[in-house]
Amino acid sequence: MDITTASEMDIAKLILEKAGYSIYWRDLIMEVIRLKRKSVQSMSAAIAEIYTQLNMDSRFYHEGDGRWALTVWRPIETKRGKNATKAAASAATEQE
Repeated sequence: MDITTASEMDIAKLILEKAGYSIYWRDLIMEVIRLKRKSVQSMSAAIAEIYTQLNMDSRFYHEGDGRWALTVWRPIETKRGKNATKAAASAATEQE
């Protein structure tokens, strides 16, 4: 991947893939800016822009405590609703 033509989010994905673990948001954004060699007139505006992109890109998720990771690393959530409970109870009744 050519870093100079890659998007900021592609670079963030590359950084996380290389690290193999979640990264604190500011460290991730500063590394994106450094690798992109993006000329920055206002650092706070650049950080806000990249943070907004990070929030909107489904490849990333916020783990908590300011740490961001790749969505593919996220454990699959299983939801147990009323229907799942009824199905389990029905299966148990049939076995008796």
